[in-house]
Amino acid sequence: MSQDPDARGAGRHRATTEGERLVTFRDLFAIREYRALYLSLVTNWVGDYLARAAITVLVYEQSKSVLVSAAAFAVSYLPWVIGGTLLSALAERYPYRRVLLTADVYRMVLIALLLIPHLPIPAMLLIIFLASLGTPPTQAARSALQPLVVGRAKLPTAVAVNATSVQAAQVFGYLAGATLATAINPQVALVIDVVTFALSAALIALFVQRRPPAYAQAHRSHLLRESVEGFRLVFGAPTLRAIAIMVFVLTMFAIVPEGLAAAWAAEGGDAADRGINQGLIMAAGPIGFVVGGLLINRFIGPVRRDRLVRPLAVLSAFALVPALAAPPAPVVAALVAVSGIAQGGVMPTLNGKFVLILPHGYRARAYGVMQTGMQFSQFGAVMVTGWLADHFWLPMVVGLWSVGGTVVLALLAHRWPQPATFAAATEAAENASAPPPTPAPLRSTVATTSVTPERP
Repeated sequence: MSQDPDARGAGRHRATTEGERLVTFRDLFAIREYRALYLSLVTNWVGDYLARAAITVLVYEQSKSVLVSAAAFAVSYLPWVIGGTLLSALAERYPYRRVLLTADVYRMVLIALLLIPHLPIPAMLLIIFLASLGTPPTQAARSALQPLVVGRAKLPTAVAVNATSVQAAQVFGYLAGATLATAINPQVALVIDVVTFALSAALIALFVQRRPPAYAQAHRSHLLRESVEGFRLVFGAPTLRAIAIMVFVLTMFAIVPEGLAAAWAAEGGDAADRGINQGLIMAAGPIGFVVGGLLINRFIGPVRRDRLVRPLAVLSAFALVPALAAPPAPVVAALVAVSGIAQGGVMPTLNGKFVLILPHGYRARAYGVMQTGMQFSQFGAVMVTGWLADHFWLPMVVGLWSVGGTVVLALLAHRWPQPATFAAATEAAENASAPPPTPAPLRSTVATTSVTPERP
């Protein structure tokens, strides 16, 4: 198993949230390899969100069904739901650079198939699903590679920058995609998506270093067993488990406005404004996320950020409760933006804590577990609320769904671990690297590496 190059001397190089000197954006972007990874990430997501918005419009116009348009939005989550952890485990079996390149080319070819004229809806959904199979190993490889590129000291800043930039890409993609789909042609957005995959692959090929796989051949076991180890790691450590559950529940209730945006925009009755209204609703959350992330990470210190996790998590769902009153699309967008601000304030903090607690060699699998849970939560939420909106009044569905989210998140906030518990877990991870896992006997449980000692 390869060693984390930043594991040694971690005590001398504290994370941004604990160090004497604030890590600046200039420090981060001075790293050439990080610049390439960052640009690859942004171009990838811009194209994805353009295509996602365009496809939901195209499917809704053909089917006139909220459920089918929600399915078109949600189908890209299916690979995470049915095999995300297995696909993510592949990222540690092969060099991260090779995984990223292969996945970009694979998705570029499949998205190009969507340009075939007059494709039936089932064929479109199948192609989207197949293309989405490349997402879990790609995102897992990026997540695992990032600490090796920037080091532990710059990692929290890199996580926050990436999260904020992805949301900004989502804003642009949703607005442009919905506008192109309704005013010009959805195929334009799909062409742009194909081009972004090509650009991403070029950046990875030219500027990302070759590294050995994190999981050496001699230490490999069955792929399923390696995936199970990721689950045991995440749900076996109290701090990781608390973060995972909070993130899963938060995303379950925050995704609904995006998934139902096409139908929600159609509620207004003015066909001329429908594309703009859909774009506003879909982009409002990412805009809020960007604003919240910038405000919290720029002006709020690490101690206060930790204290804000509880109230901001609850606010992310509570902000959408007024949807019960069926406000017009601009007001809906404002509510979604407030929810996005709360998410932007809390998610980078949770992400940074999670990554700092993980040992090298388990990052891709742990990331796969998290993404599988998030995508399952989002897929389930969009499909359930889409079905409900086909049978009941859409504003009532969203409002009552948000009431439920407020209650659940308030309960999780009440049980949130104390800051000292997270500090102990981070310190333990800084002072240890992950040894290779021992293959389990046939009749015993899978051996895993504990991130932290047992804590209350």
